[in-house]
Amino acid sequence: MNKQLLLNKRPEGLPDEDTWKYVTSPIPELKDGEVLIQHHYISLDPAMRGWMMDRKSYIPPVEIGEVMRAGAIGKVLKSNNHPTFKVDDCIVSWGGVQEYEITSGENCYKVDDSLVPMPKYLGSLGMPGMTAYFGILEVGKVKEGDIVLVSGAAGAVGSLVGQIAKLKGCIVIGIAGGKKKCDYIINELGFDAAIDYKSEDLYEAINEKCPKGIDVYFDNVGGDILNAALSKLRLNARVVICGAISQYNNKKDVIGPSNYLSLLVNRATMQGMVVLDYTNDYHTAAQEMGMWMMQGKLKSHEDIYEGIENFYETFLRLFSGDKMGKLILKVI
Repeated sequence: MNKQLLLNKRPEGLPDEDTWKYVTSPIPELKDGEVLIQHHYISLDPAMRGWMMDRKSYIPPVEIGEVMRAGAIGKVLKSNNHPTFKVDDCIVSWGGVQEYEITSGENCYKVDDSLVPMPKYLGSLGMPGMTAYFGILEVGKVKEGDIVLVSGAAGAVGSLVGQIAKLKGCIVIGIAGGKKKCDYIINELGFDAAIDYKSEDLYEAINEKCPKGIDVYFDNVGGDILNAALSKLRLNARVVICGAISQYNNKKDVIGPSNYLSLLVNRATMQGMVVLDYTNDYHTAAQEMGMWMMQGKLKSHEDIYEGIENFYETFLRLFSGDKMGKLILKVI
């Protein structure tokens, strides 16, 4: 039997427990060219909130009654003449929040879990890692000496963005919530400074920590923090819009950037970033990220909780901030 989490309704505001339906269902027989994958870990990401909404986006929404979309990693249990995947292969996929997945292999790729633990392929070597890599290097166009400000700095993407910027010779300031997270990004990840948005005035803190202004702002949260960052842009600054987690559960209008005229005054750019645009280059990025990890230059933290039946309370940690680094659900 397959444990599955289906989208039950489209949420308004913060999703409640009835947003999804937990079911168990028989596993069908494999068709020719298909494989059966048993998921070991499932990735929980802020983007999942947007995938539940029936509106124009960079990817179609999850339909009512469908398995909740999510990245996953697991092992092939059975193969019915699949040309590429065989039993015991470790596979990363978009298999969703379920214990088993039957697939013909579309949007799946094989990884070596003897070299790197499975959770890393959902974090630093997965979508968050690719987002950080291409977001800061290709969209942010960082160069040595840049002053880089990162929001959500203790999260899966932000923590990697800051470290990559440091590797490129930048001065890096991270915005995070609470002393524990601020200490983590400075003492463990090597950020130059941290701003605690829960206890500090954002405008004053950014003025203090970035007295010369900001060359690159990497935004994961939107709202008031984006507004504050825009007030300190330097000439020809780059603003990378990666996410806006502070706005995802709004029942009213999204809070937009009222300080946007700073883009005009400073001849700055603000560009949205979607990692799916870089799929052809994932392999190159993963090789470099993997090398940095082996050299001890790139660190990551996986926050792992167990059980598909505990999906809801674990998912809420994305929005409460009660997690560190990459949030992952362990299936088996």
